[in-house]
Amino acid sequence: MKRRILVIRLSALGDFVLSFGPFAAIRAAYPDADITLLTTSAFAAIGNAAPWFDRVIIDTRPRWWDVLALWRLSRQLRGFDFVYDLQTSGRSSRYFVLAGKPKWSGIARGCSHPQSDPARETMHTIERQRDQLRIAGITAFPRPDLSWLTDTATPDLTERFALLVPGAAPTRPAKRWPVQHFAELARELARRGLTPVVIGAKSEAALGAAIVETCPAAWDFTGQTSLAQLFAIAARAELAIGNDTGPMHIAASTGCPCIVLFSSDSEPSMTAPRGPCGEWPVVVRESVLADLALARVVERLP
Repeated sequence: MKRRILVIRLSALGDFVLSFGPFAAIRAAYPDADITLLTTSAFAAIGNAAPWFDRVIIDTRPRWWDVLALWRLSRQLRGFDFVYDLQTSGRSSRYFVLAGKPKWSGIARGCSHPQSDPARETMHTIERQRDQLRIAGITAFPRPDLSWLTDTATPDLTERFALLVPGAAPTRPAKRWPVQHFAELARELARRGLTPVVIGAKSEAALGAAIVETCPAAWDFTGQTSLAQLFAIAARAELAIGNDTGPMHIAASTGCPCIVLFSSDSEPSMTAPRGPCGEWPVVVRESVLADLALARVVERLP
């Protein structure tokens, strides 16, 4: 009988992308196992398309007082031979009990393969998850094959281009460099022969429009691409420049050279986008991004 493995990775986009390496490592360690991903609905399509999983189940994040919903979730979580909790949050750790306390890699109290070293709290996500998997016996970390994403059909982009990512989570405004700086950067890229291509969520369309108004040579794709298309576009880009947000993690994962802008609102040593073999991006940091001068970003252009 096939071994049944559960992998837990819920959110957010950047964290999910940073787990591609562990996903690939778990599949390589268990090539014949039946592997299930527990994730949120936002990443179900990517999980179903990925070569690392046989099926995906959705975490509906039931309230702790909702007994019926917890019972349904418990039924989904039971019957696995081993669980890799890559989320390692308070919520996902509580699932250890709902799952019937199977063999478990994570930080849940009483689990069989705990990552209990306090140093985990200062590690970058990639190193932290590799350390977690080593404790559970996985020591080989192959480069994730993303061809199933990067071969996705994209809008026609025949010119040399660079990606601009001016958005970030709406709840984290301190992570956004002023859009006018991105617009001036777009003009500089165009002057250098690179077409600026703006990507982001539909809710960030106003940012794309503002950049195109200042730099008519720019192409605005905000809200017009699927997640899979973003991977394919990034794989063809010569460069990506943006705030510390999910699409920059996508760009880095494809091997696209990245310049990532950080404020004091997040810590690049722990959360920066990383390349397919762990390569670090160029990090430009200013405590308040509104104070980050355009010249400091321009001087880091290749």
